[in-house]
Amino acid sequence: MKETKTNVMRILEKEKIPYEAHSYPHGKDAVDGVTVAELTGQNPDYVFKTLVTVSNKKEYFVFVIPVARELDLKKAAKAVGAKSVEMIPVKDINKVTGYIRGGCSPVGMKKSYRTTYHITAADNPKILVSGGKIGTQIDCRPEDLVRITGGQYADICKE
Repeated sequence: MKETKTNVMRILEKEKIPYEAHSYPHGKDAVDGVTVAELTGQNPDYVFKTLVTVSNKKEYFVFVIPVARELDLKKAAKAVGAKSVEMIPVKDINKVTGYIRGGCSPVGMKKSYRTTYHITAADNPKILVSGGKIGTQIDCRPEDLVRITGGQYADICKE
């Protein structure tokens, strides 16, 4: 069975960033990130989800956090210098990012948005993020992801 390359994989290859693709069984709907970690045989501390927010000034920000953690909206807003941020409605994910819910990757969005990775990513030799479609994850070094997304690290999760 030939693996279908996603836009995320093409971007990583173009940038000469080593990665490994992982696939997992799925239906037509997204599954939660902890389940994705189980299905791919990965430690949930290394599997990250991509969340998209909008600020009080209608600016979009991307936050990448461990799948078992929850985004702290106050800490997230502070990390990007916004007064406040809130999650974008699910119906807007495709319009804003070009991805669907459950397949949203920090790499290859329609536009470049300010991206913040939870500080624990920096401690990991690799992290897994969505490969750009449901059923696909990619792992690579967090510093490579931060570099190609113009990202930063910050403490953005609830305790």
